[in-house]
Amino acid sequence: MTDKQPAFELTTSRGFNTWLASTGGSLAFSTYQGNKIFFIGLKPDSSLSVFERSFPRAMGIGLSQDARSILLATQVQIYRFDNALPSGEKQGDFDAVFLPNQSWITGDLDIHDIGFGADGGPLFASTLFNCIGTVVEGYNFRPAWKPDFIDHFVPEDRCHLNGMALQSGQARYVTCVSRSNAADGWRDRRHDGGVVVDVTTGDVVAKGLSMPHSPRLRDGKLWIVNSGRGDLGVIDPATGHFEPVAFCPGYARGLAFAGEFAVVGLSRARKNRTFDGLDLQTALNERDVEARCGLSIVNTTTGAATDWIRIDGIIDELYDVAFLPGIRAASAVGIVGPEIQRTISVKQ
Repeated sequence: MTDKQPAFELTTSRGFNTWLASTGGSLAFSTYQGNKIFFIGLKPDSSLSVFERSFPRAMGIGLSQDARSILLATQVQIYRFDNALPSGEKQGDFDAVFLPNQSWITGDLDIHDIGFGADGGPLFASTLFNCIGTVVEGYNFRPAWKPDFIDHFVPEDRCHLNGMALQSGQARYVTCVSRSNAADGWRDRRHDGGVVVDVTTGDVVAKGLSMPHSPRLRDGKLWIVNSGRGDLGVIDPATGHFEPVAFCPGYARGLAFAGEFAVVGLSRARKNRTFDGLDLQTALNERDVEARCGLSIVNTTTGAATDWIRIDGIIDELYDVAFLPGIRAASAVGIVGPEIQRTISVKQ
């Protein structure tokens, strides 16, 4: 008789609950492989609260400035969720219930990162079209910007434009796995073809990266995960220099900040050409560690991974992570079943 692998198992470091309580917030993360969004918080007795809902190919998570609204990119739709609970109210153990109130049918644009634009609508990275896009009435989407090295808006994943850093509701930086202008050309440049592009000028401000993802602006610094080498670090746009801050024991995508801490999503490497032959595997071997799936909590001052979540079972890959300030434990209403029929928010 052989032991069955658990369908889903989540474990944490001994200090994770204490760390999460100290932030005054909670976490959300997405898995396109598992078709879910998870909310990780704390119950009134300080034990872990784990809540999930299913959405096909759950990818980028966008959070409004007041943390009362969430955008979720899925395979063919974008969903907007709004917290149906007034401030200070609770529903059971939860002080936020995210209700899907709006959606846009985009078709399969292979949306990766997403956020709220200056007009309050979705702004996203369409990897299929190598561009930043927005929603528009009467159409699936409107291309808003592309790198200069892409000559046309076409549905060919040429450079694998995946990450987007927002500044005041505007796209400021994007990450691309290469500068290829041919369909699927980025796969030939996974080792060191990665670039960061300044959207406002069109300039390539950093190059020589390995499958970079998740650019984020934080306290005047541009952070990215250099996924193909396993490094979380900071880019100096003036010089293009990448300064590693911490090693991530997995294929890193998804980055959020809670005070001085970075929350990084980790995935186990796929057994295919996308992840094969990267420096990440050498770095893992040197540290005598296997790639893991979960979240790593990194002190951005010291680079120490102080706490973690590990996920075992059928889920191997995550995409995005978000920090929900001021929310101790969140839940969400799904789009299938009787719950969405009975959960109605009314503006008084």
